[in-house]
Amino acid sequence: MPAARESLLDAAFTALADRPWAVVRMVDVAVAAGVSRQTLYNEFGSKDGLARALVRREAEAYLIGVERALSGASGAAGPNERLAAAAGWTVRAAAANPLVRAVLTGCWSERLPSPVRPGSPGTLSRRPGIPDPLPSPVDLLAQIRDRAVHLLAGDWPRGGAADLSQACETAARLALSYVVAPVSEGEVESLVRGALA
Repeated sequence: MPAARESLLDAAFTALADRPWAVVRMVDVAVAAGVSRQTLYNEFGSKDGLARALVRREAEAYLIGVERALSGASGAAGPNERLAAAAGWTVRAAAANPLVRAVLTGCWSERLPSPVRPGSPGTLSRRPGIPDPLPSPVDLLAQIRDRAVHLLAGDWPRGGAADLSQACETAARLALSYVVAPVSEGEVESLVRGALA
């Protein structure tokens, strides 16, 4: 039921914009998506499962945007420009989407569904049949770096793979620092390009 699943995730995301996750009701999400509550439970199992799927979807959409920037889809030509474009995307995505910001920084407000922490109690506690915990900021940073290395390897003019990996890690960490301590939007890409020069 891919269409129902996406409709339910869209409805949950919209509900989250209006009120804290703790007061979002499954019946309201189902009604907003135009499906039965049973369909919602069949698809996600529980409110925890819905929250997990929602956070995973938003994190994956963010990573697709990173890949788009790194592939040059934003018009950036060279590898440094593409890393700077990915940094700019990171800051914009985190500013626009509280779930992306929380996944990137590890700072979860009471308005958001809590992340899974193995062995810890919480709204997304691990139970049999539930997938592994959501990625931590460290895990996500590694994914960003690894995707950047993969997408830029053929265009990297410098000292090889180690240099590329370090540049990708630096750009990702700079982007995260600008998520936590913002600068004006136009400055992000310029600052990252300068750091990589």
